[in-house]
Amino acid sequence: MKDAFGLPQSLLVLGGTSEIALATARRLIARRTRTVWLAGRPSPALEQAAGSLRALGADARTVAFDALDPGSHETVLGKVFAEGDVDVVLFAFGVCGDQAEDERDPLRAVRVAQTNYTGAVSAGLVAARALQAQGHGSLVVLSSVAGERARRADFIYGSSKAGLDAFAQGLGDALHGTGAHVMVVRPGEVRTGAAAGRSGRPLSTTPEAVATAIELGLRRRSETVWVPGVLRPVMSALRHAPRSLFRRLPL
Repeated sequence: MKDAFGLPQSLLVLGGTSEIALATARRLIARRTRTVWLAGRPSPALEQAAGSLRALGADARTVAFDALDPGSHETVLGKVFAEGDVDVVLFAFGVCGDQAEDERDPLRAVRVAQTNYTGAVSAGLVAARALQAQGHGSLVVLSSVAGERARRADFIYGSSKAGLDAFAQGLGDALHGTGAHVMVVRPGEVRTGAAAGRSGRPLSTTPEAVATAIELGLRRRSETVWVPGVLRPVMSALRHAPRSLFRRLPL
């Protein structure tokens, strides 16, 4: 169960090697989260991530999860929930793809869509049913501002995130009043790895900033979180810009 401050004592991450997810896990562990499940494709990186969280005092475990294998999702997530209540499920898996390559190879494009959208629909419905059955918990979905309006530069990725975002909003409406809730997180460009310390493009952010926003959103039981917050009015303006103008913008 969540503590008196509304923060989780248990966390399940789908996409267990994500820098945003790990930054979030570290922040929540510092605030009393004790059990963390990292779900992802088995790899040394997944085990290393779990080890880093154990060093912080968490009971961190790994579980095999593949977004492209929806037939396994009910079994995989069912085993985690069978261990006890899960306060927060964080969807942090996804692929960016390569727009130029994906345009030339439809199978590559389909893989982006299946990972970012189809896999999330499958896992999201399974997780939502489990949260509803236990009567509490939050499903946190990492969306993207790229899903707000398709750009020429990344419309394959952006369209997959648009589908994910719409699905998550609808799922949140379906869970309203059940004790479970959905929070959609829409970050701008996230500077990860070696680029994390650089200034980056305007309105870009870091995994740590997204983690901070997720924690605050959980405390407030928010339904939508923008990172940074100024992106909300900016994207509202871009979403309503005439298409002829939008095509000419240096986005």
